Amino acid sequence: MAIPNPKVNRNAAIRRFFVVLLADLYSSGLHFVRRSVLSVRSDPLRSRAELIRKQVGDHAAVAGAYASFARRLKLESSKQARLFAELARNLSLLLAAHRPFLESAAPLDEATVRGFERGVKDRIRAARLLIADAKESFDNQLKIQKLKDTIFAVNEQLSKAKKAGAFSSLIAAKSIPKSLHCLAMRLMEERIAHPDRYVDPPTPPPELEDPKLYHYAIFSDNVLAASVVVNSAVRNAREPWKHVFHVVTDRMNLGAMQVMFRMKDYSGAHIEVKAVEDYKFLNSSYVPVLRQLESANLQRFYFENKLENATKDTTNMKFRNPKYLSMLNHLRFYLPEMYPKLHRILFLDDDVVVQRDLTALWKIDMDGKVNGAVETCFGSFHRYTQYMNFSHPLIKEKFNPNACGWAYGMNFFDLDAWRKEKCTEQYHYWQNLNENRTLWKLGTLPPGLITFYSTTKPLDKSWHVLGLGYNPSISMEEIKNAAVVHFNGNMKPWLDIAMNQFRHLWTKYVDYDLEFVRQCNFAA
Repeated sequence: MAIPNPKVNRNAAIRRFFVVLLADLYSSGLHFVRRSVLSVRSDPLRSRAELIRKQVGDHAAVAGAYASFARRLKLESSKQARLFAELARNLSLLLAAHRPFLESAAPLDEATVRGFERGVKDRIRAARLLIADAKESFDNQLKIQKLKDTIFAVNEQLSKAKKAGAFSSLIAAKSIPKSLHCLAMRLMEERIAHPDRYVDPPTPPPELEDPKLYHYAIFSDNVLAASVVVNSAVRNAREPWKHVFHVVTDRMNLGAMQVMFRMKDYSGAHIEVKAVEDYKFLNSSYVPVLRQLESANLQRFYFENKLENATKDTTNMKFRNPKYLSMLNHLRFYLPEMYPKLHRILFLDDDVVVQRDLTALWKIDMDGKVNGAVETCFGSFHRYTQYMNFSHPLIKEKFNPNACGWAYGMNFFDLDAWRKEKCTEQYHYWQNLNENRTLWKLGTLPPGLITFYSTTKPLDKSWHVLGLGYNPSISMEEIKNAAVVHFNGNMKPWLDIAMNQFRHLWTKYVDYDLEFVRQCNFAA
């Protein structure tokens, strides 16, 4: 309803006054018709009384309008509606009480008019005070502005809460659980207590370099996760003895990994455990990322990162994770040099589970492409524009923003094609250009999308189903038909925040029969 306008109501009251006046004149006889308006105005007391009556009528109309408006708005305080209604009624009663002398043709006396005026003044003063106090409640523009201010303040609070929640979720996802830390320590104790049991043979087994076998690369500092990947692949392989797993970790977790993979035979599968430091060619003079990670600017980016700074950009908060300081995350770009005698290799993340035999991948015709991967785009999502800065002229010139993205986690690499296309050199070129993070944020997927831009072969989606670490709506039928399921996202299956409907897919490959696993209280 529109706000009551006192001016409009006043004009209406004036019009009513003249209508009533003319009607009275007409009904009283012809001799009244002959009286002019000037003759009416010539009586000063009559004019004064009419002015007072008009003021009373105007204020009564305004009070009535405010009372009606208050009832329609259902104001929080019903007191205002009652006060306005009572005020309008009192003013109307006052007019009714004085109508006989106001409408009488007889001359008015000073005392009567003065008495009428005194009664009116008190009520008009009360009406004006009440209207002034209530005006704020009926001023739509003021109410709208106050509502906007409230909404803005609430949105600010919500934004801060979301950022703090995202930061807390990131901490929960990337922290090492006590049970996982316990397992690494127990395995390391075993390595120190019995060093002779875990010494590498002087001559590596020839199977580790046999290109006729099926080779996997797993880079991880998570002992339990790496063992689940190997367990799941071996148990679902038709001929496990033909599979070779190259597990690379950091120096700190090397002993624990060695113990973990020496405690069982894995059905004859071959397992190599090495530290990233064993690859001597990976140094800051050759690897751009290592040189960049040593810079004071990048160190500050991570380690001087307070909560208020870390949560300024929630979209890229995950890229501030210190895991990107680890060379383990960038080893995937050096597979041909790490395994020079191999022709093909399957790269697996440590948060995947293998559900069927994967040897069919080695029979796929790669059509000269380097990287076989499942595309992740649908609609406008997961396109190149989401990963790179297309406002940069070089990115805009070289790449299509609508090109379909793909996922790391299960990638089949043709190492011969890689060497032919000089993909590592391409990676170095772009990584050097991105030293100031102007082409893309930190992470390995954007440089991967760039490096293998025109050399990626799309695989059937059933090879690799993603999202088990963040998307609860993935159908179990789709998961059941997948060769590899990927717990990408924050809700990793070894964390308490994992999604229960998917966690069993991972836990069934945990070696709960191992003493060290039982000692560290891993929940089944």
